[in-house]
Amino acid sequence: MTLQELTDTMNRFVSDMGWYRADSEFQQTPRNIAISLSLEAAEVLEHFQWKEVADPEALAEELADVALYLLQLAYLTGIDLEQAIHDKLAVNYRRFGPPQA
Repeated sequence: MTLQELTDTMNRFVSDMGWYRADSEFQQTPRNIAISLSLEAAEVLEHFQWKEVADPEALAEELADVALYLLQLAYLTGIDLEQAIHDKLAVNYRRFGPPQA
């Protein structure tokens, strides 16, 4: 599944829940989604608190939450996440250089 297909699936879910409606209790604004993304990312850390290895199923659920909020934030702000990732990798290669053999 592509990032666009995942974004479409996420948007379908959010729309089905009514969260894109103006009168929704859960306003889907970039600000609110950015906050939710940060909170979910912090929940990933909880799975490593006091231990070196996280439960894979629980970690997968938190990572999925992070990914869904990330996809939604990119959608709401008009950012082509796939292109942004490619661009950032290119920057990182220029910054750090190719791996040394």
